[in-house]
Amino acid sequence: MPCVYSRAAILTLISVAPLFTADAPSPFAGRWDLTVTTSNGASHSLVYPSWMEFANEDGSPAIRMVGRTGSVHPVGNAKVEGTKLTFEDGSVRWQLVVKDRKLTGQIPDGQVTGVPAPLLNHAAPAAWSTPEPLFSGQDLTGWEPDNPAANHWIAQNGELQNLEAGANIRTTHKFGDFKLHIEYNCPRGGNSGVYLRGRYEVQIADDADRPPSNRGTGSILGRIAPSLNAEKPAGEWQSLVVRLVGREVTVILNGIRVINRQSIDGPTGIALDTNEAEPGPILLQGNRGMVEFRRIVVYPLTKKP
Repeated sequence: MPCVYSRAAILTLISVAPLFTADAPSPFAGRWDLTVTTSNGASHSLVYPSWMEFANEDGSPAIRMVGRTGSVHPVGNAKVEGTKLTFEDGSVRWQLVVKDRKLTGQIPDGQVTGVPAPLLNHAAPAAWSTPEPLFSGQDLTGWEPDNPAANHWIAQNGELQNLEAGANIRTTHKFGDFKLHIEYNCPRGGNSGVYLRGRYEVQIADDADRPPSNRGTGSILGRIAPSLNAEKPAGEWQSLVVRLVGREVTVILNGIRVINRQSIDGPTGIALDTNEAEPGPILLQGNRGMVEFRRIVVYPLTKKP
């Protein structure tokens, strides 16, 4: 005869059913903007941004992340138990908990918080606003180093020059959506970058003789490779035009469109923060050595805060 369950039995079965099934999305699914606060002695702490993307592949968690430095990379030994997630990034073990679409957790030397990354689906502008020169050619007005004690940036011959490895430098004003025109001269063996909103690095390097890659000149470092390497040899002045609307980026190197309206997943290494919905500065990388810039002009879509 057919098996008949009482109403009480049915309610009991429902109550003990798992909250998340194989077909239900994980509470960790998606992209997350993370902030890590590490402890370095009783009176000093370091706060730095991080980023994580969680997906399910063949029923198993697959995680990519960006740490303090470096590019996007996979992690190991990821395990989900309900609202708890653990994984290993190299030798560092991460333990995270999700509640109300917010993350909290820890690593051996600090604490982690996280929020879902914003979509940033901004409409493209019909026209850009009035251009704003960011460098006078005479002095460093409008710029500030991230480490004044290690600052080697000077204004000379109409150029913004970094004389040796040391501080990075950034604009005192912040920008949302914009078009940026900048010219640079990277010496032989040089390496630098232009950070958009202080979060997404357009790579600059002496690599004109190499094939395009997501770590080469014109790339969004570690995330988007240019379609071709349009760089000139080291020691020559080169033109870079970048348009950033929401997450959508276009890169034109020496008059050639090498990235066309592609979406940036999230911040790159040594980003200033992961507050992706907020305006940010233009940052020029100086911690790798000598580099020169000139004719730095921004066309903002939104007014400076």
